[in-house]
Amino acid sequence: MPRLMSRRGLLALTAGAGAAITVGAAGWSRVAKASTGRVLASAGPLPRPFGVPLPVPPVARPVRSEHGTDFYEVEQREGRVEILPGRRTTVWGYDGIFPGPTFTARSGRRTLVQVRNSLTVPTVTHLHGGVTPPESDGYPTDLLLPARCAPGQTHDGMAGAHPGRTAVGYRSYEYPLPQQAATLWYHDHRMDFSAPQVWRGLAGFFLVSDQEEDRLPLPGGHRDVPLMLCDRSFAEDGSFRYPAHHGHDTFPDGVLGDVQLVNGAPWPVLEVSATRYRFRLLNASNARRYRLRLDAGDGKWGQFVQIGSDGGLLAAPQPLDAVDMAPGERFDVIVDFSAFPIGSKVTLHNSAARGGMRDVMRFHVVRREKDDSRVPSRLSASFETLSPGRAVPVRSFDFRRTHSADERQMWTINGRPFSTDTILASPHLGSVERWRFSSDFHHPVHLHLAQFQVTARGGRPPAATDAGWKDTVDVRPYEVVEVLVRFTGYKGRYMLHCHNLEHEDMAMMGNFQVI
Repeated sequence: MPRLMSRRGLLALTAGAGAAITVGAAGWSRVAKASTGRVLASAGPLPRPFGVPLPVPPVARPVRSEHGTDFYEVEQREGRVEILPGRRTTVWGYDGIFPGPTFTARSGRRTLVQVRNSLTVPTVTHLHGGVTPPESDGYPTDLLLPARCAPGQTHDGMAGAHPGRTAVGYRSYEYPLPQQAATLWYHDHRMDFSAPQVWRGLAGFFLVSDQEEDRLPLPGGHRDVPLMLCDRSFAEDGSFRYPAHHGHDTFPDGVLGDVQLVNGAPWPVLEVSATRYRFRLLNASNARRYRLRLDAGDGKWGQFVQIGSDGGLLAAPQPLDAVDMAPGERFDVIVDFSAFPIGSKVTLHNSAARGGMRDVMRFHVVRREKDDSRVPSRLSASFETLSPGRAVPVRSFDFRRTHSADERQMWTINGRPFSTDTILASPHLGSVERWRFSSDFHHPVHLHLAQFQVTARGGRPPAATDAGWKDTVDVRPYEVVEVLVRFTGYKGRYMLHCHNLEHEDMAMMGNFQVI
């Protein structure tokens, strides 16, 4: 049965949001902000920036390893953690923590993750960026019902409402990982509820390594740091604050928080040596965008050296003065703190935000240290640049707010809200296709399974931050982004969707079938 938006009132958007849809292309240059969405203000006092140390999520350990497979067990459960100093927040976390434990896996080595759901709601786990069999990809109707749920019992009207691979209590996700080293992440992907469930904590890092990366003299150990960037809002008692009705009525453009978190800590500080550090940047926000810069004060700015993108290493490093990140994107960068005097305080700054959200975190250069790392001029010798001549056919996908027959508004792809029964494309396994994404709004477009290379943006060459293999690309208002997509790995049904999580929950998704 097609899944339309009638039970959401086809997104009964606010009058103000409805007015925005009538603005023409020229008007967008004035009304479109760097971050799509509306700020949900916290009810209590905000913490003082740069008052807590940066936490690093613990590394998950396999319960056993045999026959070329690493077996993991993780439990989705409530946890009480101190995010705001002196207050406790209830999170929905993998192993009850936020972010969840970091999985470290090897390219080509089978990883089996058994997820137990001890929450009170259904969940779905998606390995974002993973080349994964369809039955383990985290399709939004492949529900994992709570362990306390009896067979046939429903939760939030979900069980039975959408046909899928439903399990009760626990589910094993198989990740063969036939892909190069990359910074991936895992998060909830449940139909209609991804936004509030990720907001409450269901997300974590999944790092893949390989021999090619091992041979590079990059910073490692404590100088290889994952940084999950996201924003949240809080009630006065420290609990997470999220709109009623999942934001569909009052926050249709996306929910923005007013507290910046990095690895679950508000505006943290990391003490660093005057050496090179590798930072694995992840934008895990529901809707917030980042334009990251390194502010050393007195008008001095630092530089990033990008070595990897969503899908892994670049062919060669590229210097960047700023890193633009839409929700779902990852950037692997090197920062050389020897460029700053001992005692320097370098602030990671978000020029796409306003007020206190312009600060992200701070690095304090406190000591000298031996540094044997370097950034070689050649990173991935196996990097392949796709040829446009191989790309057939050409497909177009328009991400847009449209009107139903009764003049109600909804988020759509090619004019249609999501249906589990509709297939928008049927690419062949092993093929390369040219896909064109267009938009009337900010939409970070994410493809499951397939990775792509950006070839054009707005009729011009791609931006510097579009480099490398991608699985998520930011499509800005009234812009066309062209990509070459390679379909490798597995046959089956997969998805493309907007990674603004509120848009995703309001049906801005579509299916493609690899044949």
